[in-house]
Amino acid sequence: MPTISSILLIALIIWFWLDSARAREIATGICAAACAERNLQFLDQTVALRRLGLRWTQQGIRIRRRFAFDCSEEGEGRHVGHITLVGIQLKEFSLGLPSSEDSAISPRRPPDGPST
Repeated sequence: MPTISSILLIALIIWFWLDSARAREIATGICAAACAERNLQFLDQTVALRRLGLRWTQQGIRIRRRFAFDCSEEGEGRHVGHITLVGIQLKEFSLGLPSSEDSAISPRRPPDGPST
């Protein structure tokens, strides 16, 4: 039995590591696209994990990750933005800019189906 437990623990650790790498790649892609869309520089070309937790969703339990990233307007100053993913779904995004339109936003859910 200890061998099976050890194998399961190792498999769980590998799964968590791969899932975290995938979530980080998704967050990096979203941040890079958002910065490019707004003509901002995405500094360091990466995101950093700031908070990790669990969240119950309709699909079951998911890992909630909050990443921080830096961006700059025309190379002047650094703004610290954040992105929150639950599983691989975007839940919150902010560029960290002082303007009110770039404050933390939650993505809108599309309608569930065609309305009649």
